[in-house]
Amino acid sequence: MRRCPYIIVCVTVLLGLVSPATCPATARRSAETSGQGVAPGTEPALSLSKGPGANKRFPPPEFESGYVQPSPTTPAPRQDIYQYIDALVLLAALGISAYLVLKRRSRSAIFALAVFSLLYFGFARMGCVCSVGAIQNIVLSIFDRSYAVPIVVLAFFLLPLIFTLFFGRVFCAGVCPLGAIQDVVLVRPVRVPNWLEGALRLFAYVYLGAAILFAATGSAFIICRYDPFVSFFRLSGNWNILTLGGSVLLVSVFVGRPYCRFVCPYGVILRQLSRISRWNVTIAPGRQDPAIVMTGLTGGPDECIQCRLCEDSCPFGAIREPTADWTGRDYSIGKKRLTLLMVLLPVLALSVGWAGSRLKNVAARMHATVRLAERVYLEDAGKAEGTTNASLAFRATGKPTEQLYAEASNIRAKFTLGGWFFGGFVGLIAGLKLIGLSRRVGRTDYEADRASCLACGRCFEYCPKEHARRKGIGATDFAD
Repeated sequence: MRRCPYIIVCVTVLLGLVSPATCPATARRSAETSGQGVAPGTEPALSLSKGPGANKRFPPPEFESGYVQPSPTTPAPRQDIYQYIDALVLLAALGISAYLVLKRRSRSAIFALAVFSLLYFGFARMGCVCSVGAIQNIVLSIFDRSYAVPIVVLAFFLLPLIFTLFFGRVFCAGVCPLGAIQDVVLVRPVRVPNWLEGALRLFAYVYLGAAILFAATGSAFIICRYDPFVSFFRLSGNWNILTLGGSVLLVSVFVGRPYCRFVCPYGVILRQLSRISRWNVTIAPGRQDPAIVMTGLTGGPDECIQCRLCEDSCPFGAIREPTADWTGRDYSIGKKRLTLLMVLLPVLALSVGWAGSRLKNVAARMHATVRLAERVYLEDAGKAEGTTNASLAFRATGKPTEQLYAEASNIRAKFTLGGWFFGGFVGLIAGLKLIGLSRRVGRTDYEADRASCLACGRCFEYCPKEHARRKGIGATDFAD
């Protein structure tokens, strides 16, 4: 019996080895583009070939009408060795990013790493495998036992999370190609008011909840489907996605990383992990750096000197100013408001959860089976003219329509339950954000917010203590 854990590990490894090299959403997107549905869990069977020269299990039919097969619009699966090279490159990039952010503290070096990540993980790898989209693979594997997460996809999902737990958001700093492409075009950053940023950030939580709901029910991989930059990485795509990506990049010229801050569902997870990370970005060099200790600057080696030069350096609104002490009246009002919001929190979560459950019919239409059942019903009732490829294929199977309707009904029931969780999650987050407005965190120095800081390193260039550390000057020289 003691060998069971080893057997389980071996089986898990083998399952990962036979899984597809690329993100399974690739096969899904390809099928959706061509108008054909792909059932969740069937993607591994679509991606077993090693490349264009591999033997095909089912050769394409020969057409006598001169039909020419279209070129694929998604990346071809890579051989196993290249999968692991991608994972090793990711691991190396994360380690280098952590070193550049926390030890080297160099904005130019961080930016150079971001450009490399953009070229490699973005254009060379065509945005797949993607740590952001891997959320859906993990969720699908939890709710669909027939689906095995590829080892490389699991690595792309877990490695940035592990590094964030120790070093903060170093993945966002110089490894994520989605963030890098926005950072490259940032020219004239405009500061977003804190109240507006907090409200816009709620959308990222809604997007995360929706992505989990649709992946858990086997309906769609919406993160991959609506990736605004994948069309640029692959130098192809439909007009809608190109327009979406172009719009995001246009906004990125003036607003620092709008997708990362207000949309990215993976960033939501990284935000929370960064709050409890072992090490994090500090504007002034930390006490652990011996170089700054030798400078003898007033205020101690890791204490801000209140020069305010870094105040407007962050284009992401992640620098928090020192706070004043509360008056007795403000404290009393804030305490009452906090108590009221904590009482209303479960009411808000249940109310929004109920509203989410009422959206079952609308949300369930994202599932191909539900759409097919509705189409077949309309055709049989004479409310729709003609047929579709999907309805013709269903009728050719000889399956009774009652069975199709039963499957669609079961899927709607899943969306009812999922809607409760989705709405409850959104309501809970909204309530917690309101509670956060009633809390007051005391600060005596200018600090980088642990959750919001993307570790880009811009603030390093504005800090006199950082310049003193680099030059190794003393307090007298610094005062002069």
